[in-house]
Amino acid sequence: MLVVRTAWRIFRWLLRRGNRRWSLLIIILLGMGLFATVGRWWLRDSPTQADLGRWLRDPSSRDSLETHLTAPCPNAPFLLPSQGFVGFLYNDHTPPYTPVNPHPGVDIFGNGEVGTVPVYAAYDGYLTRLPSWKSAVIIRIPHDPLDESRQIWTYYTHMASLDGAASFISAEFPAGTSEKFVKQGTLLGYQGLYTGNASRIAMHVHVSVVLSDADGSFRNESIFENTLDPSPYFGLTLNAANAVTLPVRCR
Repeated sequence: MLVVRTAWRIFRWLLRRGNRRWSLLIIILLGMGLFATVGRWWLRDSPTQADLGRWLRDPSSRDSLETHLTAPCPNAPFLLPSQGFVGFLYNDHTPPYTPVNPHPGVDIFGNGEVGTVPVYAAYDGYLTRLPSWKSAVIIRIPHDPLDESRQIWTYYTHMASLDGAASFISAEFPAGTSEKFVKQGTLLGYQGLYTGNASRIAMHVHVSVVLSDADGSFRNESIFENTLDPSPYFGLTLNAANAVTLPVRCR
C-alpha cells in the first residue's frame, strides 16, 4: 500500500509539471503491478497441490499423506466419510475454480482400485438419491449440530465409473430413494470417477455441507455461497484460506 501511495504522489507531481510521458509510464507500471498481484491471487495454487501430485505419482508416499479416522475428532460432530488424502480443500481457487466461485467442498482421494474405497455417512440424517443421480446422494440433517435453529445437508458424489455405467452407491439406496434414515457411519457407497461430462479425474469422493432453502429443500451445491466451511463440523482445517498442515489431523 505504501508503494502505491508513493507512486501516486510521483504521478501527481509529474502531471503538475506537465510531463505526460513519465506520467503515462507510471500508469503502465502501476497497472502491471496490480495485474501481477491480482493474477497471483486469482490463480493461486491449492495448498495441497504439491502433495496431491506426490499422491498420484508415487503410491509409496500415500501412507504418509493419508487421513484415516474411525471416529469423529474430539468436540466435532461429523465423521470424515472416507479414508485417503484430503487433497482438494474448501474455498480452493485452483482451476477450474476461481475466487469468484471457489471449490465448494472437500475431495478425499482414496488408495485402492476404483469402486473399492468405502464412503460413509458423516452424520445421522435422511438420505435422498434423485432418480437421475448415478454417483451422488444427499443427506438432510434437520438440526445443524453447530446451530440447531437451521437445517443443513451433507452431499457426496463421484461414486460411479467414469462413463456412469456402473454406480458404486450402495444397493440400499437405489435411484429414487427419498428420506431414508441413516446413522452416522452407514456405508453409502465407494469412491469413483464419474463427473457427468467424461472428463477424467483421479478417484475420490467430493463431500460438502449444503444450506437449505426456506422451503426446506437443498440448495445448488455447485455454488459456493450455498455451502458452509466444513472445518468446524469435522474438527479439521479444511479451508484453503487458512494455514493447512498436511496430512490433515484433528485440531
